[in-house]
Amino acid sequence: MAKKEKGKDYFGLPRIVSIILAIIPVTAWILGFLTRFKDGKILAGIIRIIGVGFILWIVDLILIILRGRILRLLPI
Repeated sequence: MAKKEKGKDYFGLPRIVSIILAIIPVTAWILGFLTRFKDGKILAGIIRIIGVGFILWIVDLILIILRGRILRLLPI
């Protein structure tokens, strides 16, 4: 059985599933802020909800494809 990497984005789903979900803008936006809330990063989650959605979607899509993780904009 494969070891699940801690901290993989989109709730530990396989990379291909995360890429597919990241391609869809609304899904990527919702999962992005849910992931940040799950990490306990409330401020980062609020920023994803209220504003820079399109820019973060493009960046998250690129990062999910390249490294399997979304952007960690704020470490707080």
